[in-house]
Amino acid sequence: MYSKEVTVTNEVGLHARPATFLIQKANEYKCGLWIEVNERRVNAKSLLGVLSLGIAQGTTIRIIGDGGDETEAVDTLVALIESNFDE
Repeated sequence: MYSKEVTVTNEVGLHARPATFLIQKANEYKCGLWIEVNERRVNAKSLLGVLSLGIAQGTTIRIIGDGGDETEAVDTLVALIESNFDE
């Protein structure tokens, strides 16, 4: 298991379009991926799960991976969030 924390800095947080980009990227990996906020964990490959967290700008989240490509997957998702989804 591998995890990293990252703070969401883009203006709209992880809603609609940014969440969709994150989920599409997460689905490129075979490992299990989760997003955790305040001890609440959801599948990072589920749009409803991610949206249910209500992640706003300034929220610190933990990306957790478990499986063969976990390090690459977590690092890629963290980089995507840090890039503000190239907006």
